[in-house]
Amino acid sequence: MKLFYWLGIVLLVIASIAIYLFVPRQGNFEEETEAYEQEVDTLVVIPEPTFLHGIPIDSMQVVHSTINANQYLSDILASHNVSKETIHDLSTRAKGVFDLRKMGVHKPYDIVCYTDSLMTAKAMVYYPNDVDYVIFHLEDSAYVEAGSKQISIEERTASGLIQSSLAVTIEEMGLSPVLTNDLADVFAWQIDFFRLYPGDRFKVIYDEELVEGKQIGIKKIKAAVFEHNGFEYYAYYYDQGTGIDYFDEEGKSLRKAFLKYPVKFSRISSRYSGNRYHPVQKRYKAHKGTDFAAPKGTPIRTVGDGVVVEAQYSKYNGNYVKIKHNSMYSTQYLHMSKIASGMRPGAHVKQGQTIGFVGSTGLANGNHVCYRFWKGGYQVDALKVQIPASEPIKEEAMDDFQLAVAALKIQLNTIPYPSQTQPASFGGK
Repeated sequence: MKLFYWLGIVLLVIASIAIYLFVPRQGNFEEETEAYEQEVDTLVVIPEPTFLHGIPIDSMQVVHSTINANQYLSDILASHNVSKETIHDLSTRAKGVFDLRKMGVHKPYDIVCYTDSLMTAKAMVYYPNDVDYVIFHLEDSAYVEAGSKQISIEERTASGLIQSSLAVTIEEMGLSPVLTNDLADVFAWQIDFFRLYPGDRFKVIYDEELVEGKQIGIKKIKAAVFEHNGFEYYAYYYDQGTGIDYFDEEGKSLRKAFLKYPVKFSRISSRYSGNRYHPVQKRYKAHKGTDFAAPKGTPIRTVGDGVVVEAQYSKYNGNYVKIKHNSMYSTQYLHMSKIASGMRPGAHVKQGQTIGFVGSTGLANGNHVCYRFWKGGYQVDALKVQIPASEPIKEEAMDDFQLAVAALKIQLNTIPYPSQTQPASFGGK
């Protein structure tokens, strides 16, 4: 009996301990939960480190500024406690990465500094344009690094109603003038953009390039329709393996073997004429060229592939370049402020390549380029000459092209034309 008595006592003790350990107690549970929540509330959240193009800038100061006239890299760095030895070492290491002589006035830069009294620089970032940057690392072993910001592409649509000119309409829409140039290039051989009519209108689908949310350019026009003088002209982008080209709905190329204009869409100040009053010589004489007025320094482009046959200065032509495109066609570009580097007899050039810059050298009155065109050895009006078109859509690509066109035309049709009281509209996808 005693054995059973003590065995019962032991089991009772074990049961009591188990109940105490494993059965939840309301009051204590609530107290423990509250204590846990207070502990969570006091946890320290460590923020993500901040970088400027890979340079850690936490606990640093970033000074934003721009290059002043007659200011050099050495001037900027010396003012931030960088030694002459480091600056000299940096200029040596920059070779092959970035030409320090090309640091332009008013271009922005950032100095990453310590917060000491001397604002000692850790690194400098220079921005030659909206996309590229150059980092000058100043600590330990100084070195120079080039990089580029990420470019994003967004599809946009726009429609406009012409009141005076395409350029004015695009400007009033608040869009990039590059869109004016690109539309003029796409339809250059179908529409005379110097003779548009009030009421002409257009729709366009294009890809826009952005960096950090800022629009920096137009990647390409994907499709467009331009209604001019009651006629509709369609253009569709398609690459059949030979590069960018634009076609109508039947697959015929809109582009010719040559660009129509030697400068991005500007203003014709004087047309080809057999009897024009010369503003400098003060007499009537033939003007066998087309003058395009543009600001001094505007790039002049060759209208087609070819070989440079002349690139020099003469009393009347000023600085000029003449290009032979084939046995039939040659072009000449007069009154340049400067001939582009590499332009010499025998040099091969590609369509759209910069061959010089607008000026007023020679017998000229005001900044412009006089564009001259030879066909079969005779000078002709460049704006009226019949140029063979580029290659049409190949038979094996036609089915794919027609599918692409069908989708783009549906999209164009969904874009409304603006009303007479609202000359333009635009939007994203």
